[in-house]
Amino acid sequence: MVKSHFVNRELSWLKFNRRVLALANETSVPLLERLKFVAIFSSNLDEFFQVRVGALHDQEEARVAVRSIDGLTATDQLGRIRSEVMQMAAERDVVLRTLLQSLRAEGISLLQHEELDAGQLDFLDVYFEKRILPMLTPLAVDPAHPFPYISNLALSIGVIVTDPDSREERFARVKVPTTLDRFIEVGRNKFVTLETIIIHRLGSLFPGMNVSKGHVFRVTRNTDLSIDADEAEDLLTAVELELRTRRFGNPVRLEAEQGMDPRVLALVLEELELDPIDVYFNELLIDTADLWQLHKIQAPELHDTSWTSVTAGRLAVAEETGESFFSVIRHRELMVHHPYESFSTSTEEFIRQAAKDPKVRAIKATLYRTSADSPIARNLVAAAERGVQVVALVELTARFDEQTNVHWAKALERAGAHVVYGMVGLKTHAKCLLVVREEDDGLRRYAHIGTGNYNSVTAKMYEDIGLFTCDDAMTSDVASLFNYLTGFSHSPQFQHLITAPRDIRNVFLELIEKESRFGSDGRIQMKMNSLVDHRIITALEAAAEKGVKIDLLIRGICSLDMSQSTNQNIRVRSILGRFLEHSRIYIFGHGNEDDSAMFLIGSPDIMPRNLDLRVEVLAPIRHPKHQSWLTKVLDIMWDDDVVRFDLAADNSWLRAGPAEFIFEHDAQGRLMKWATDLQLSQGVPSDFDLDESPRRTPVAPLYAGVKEWFRERFSADDSPDKNTADVDKLE
Repeated sequence: MVKSHFVNRELSWLKFNRRVLALANETSVPLLERLKFVAIFSSNLDEFFQVRVGALHDQEEARVAVRSIDGLTATDQLGRIRSEVMQMAAERDVVLRTLLQSLRAEGISLLQHEELDAGQLDFLDVYFEKRILPMLTPLAVDPAHPFPYISNLALSIGVIVTDPDSREERFARVKVPTTLDRFIEVGRNKFVTLETIIIHRLGSLFPGMNVSKGHVFRVTRNTDLSIDADEAEDLLTAVELELRTRRFGNPVRLEAEQGMDPRVLALVLEELELDPIDVYFNELLIDTADLWQLHKIQAPELHDTSWTSVTAGRLAVAEETGESFFSVIRHRELMVHHPYESFSTSTEEFIRQAAKDPKVRAIKATLYRTSADSPIARNLVAAAERGVQVVALVELTARFDEQTNVHWAKALERAGAHVVYGMVGLKTHAKCLLVVREEDDGLRRYAHIGTGNYNSVTAKMYEDIGLFTCDDAMTSDVASLFNYLTGFSHSPQFQHLITAPRDIRNVFLELIEKESRFGSDGRIQMKMNSLVDHRIITALEAAAEKGVKIDLLIRGICSLDMSQSTNQNIRVRSILGRFLEHSRIYIFGHGNEDDSAMFLIGSPDIMPRNLDLRVEVLAPIRHPKHQSWLTKVLDIMWDDDVVRFDLAADNSWLRAGPAEFIFEHDAQGRLMKWATDLQLSQGVPSDFDLDESPRRTPVAPLYAGVKEWFRERFSADDSPDKNTADVDKLE
């Protein structure tokens, strides 16, 4: 019988964001990094309201009777969300006030207008006249001028303008320009907000009128795309049209400064058709996501110690000796760990070499989220222009990245690539690359399967794992997956890959059930972003009741209810830090047919959307060194005693570490040190390497013996590697 009580996913997500805010309150974290966490907290909350709260508003308006996983109606959830967000906003204001005071002591000040001296005021008068005023458009409301449209997340200033002769009052709105910096520097590391400058010069916009004090507010709208792929003949065009109308979504939140004129507030609420419960007051700044600008201030002592990703050792040696990326993979599967190991010198280099290699015949890629200036996309374009058969499966509905994906889809099509927009009703969330190369013994396929997106920007901030392989069975599976996604057929039978929506849920349930048969000898380890699916949660609880030891590393949402008695063998922890924990790792102690441990990495979290509504891929990790490495990574994460949060029996998240911590001593800091320590020494790999002992990027001249060592073990010929013969058996 399925249990009816779970933790609400929206409320669990809010607890995750509260853990992000907690990092902003850690006094031993450098000040500007603490400010960064306030910005992340705020941008997270913006997306939450645009998508999740927006969807709940839609349900409420449509009177949808569907309840959440924990039995709450949409109205119930909105009420609880408001209560939680109000508390979090108050906490954020306290944290931000403390941070601003501490930054002022370090010479970085966010000044109020009354703190400015005569020289600074003169500077701002000129700046306003030349840079700001030409961009402002005051919009008054009267019978001839209806209430202006207020775009999503745009800062606005509301004022009451009075004619001194007639005493007639009008409401007016001034939009704060989005093309200017939010914080204007008036001296070295001394800033004033853009809205403050405007508010104190509103008289220039309404000459001859009496202008009340300006009040800042911001509207959040429902931005969830609603495209019926079945009805859309041209998905690309449909997405473009939807993007144009996104800013016209219904309002779901009004942020207003504390002490806002009641007349202004009442009018804005009436015109936006919002209720007072949709108002969230801010004591300090509205839109603290803009604090990213201040985070960029050059003050090394106020930032984390700089970190430069290392290049995987086998790739570093190959670069030094002039060997190709393909020769490295040909001899042995390669696994990389970002951002500890460089995304640029691994995944991007893989595609860079493929695009230029005259032996490469075809390249296929899934693009879910990519960057505006994506090296991978640019190299796919270059390959297509060179005549290589390029297939790009571009997910046009990747939320908040639609515009970028539309841009690259068009560029790829212009270059001659075959662009596919995914499958009807399913988002393609899998992370796969396939390269087909003509070699002396015929065509050979090389594949990359990862946990993260092919995005050069986020790869520096997100923790992810990637596997490179030329194993025939594995690459055949990847090829079959692409054929399935681009063609018209039933889902193929895979030899090694596990895919959703067809198999992953059932495979997980079977693996959990199998582990249950081993009782107290059973072991399950999972690392993911979110755990929501009730069937798998129920199965995990049943396994725990039979004695299976279950360790769950969950960054974000956890719908598992720890108050249940069956959870005595389940431990749940969350790790937050300077990098976003993003990899998905699943280990079942007796998962293979011979009852040995099964190691899986891939794209899916354990959520209904991943298991039922997305194309996802899990790949087995079979090399013993790679398995040992994954185990060690999880051990380091699990044993963290600095930034770890434990899920308690009352479903609260408790900091397990000391009152103060130093990031270099936490799990991520230890992994950075480990990556550095695993460098080639005297041309010989360390005792415990990942098959690719890393070294720093860029690659420095190597030392005596490296070239000989490389030629012996990783030469470019097609002969089997004598030292890794066991790998062939594994494959």
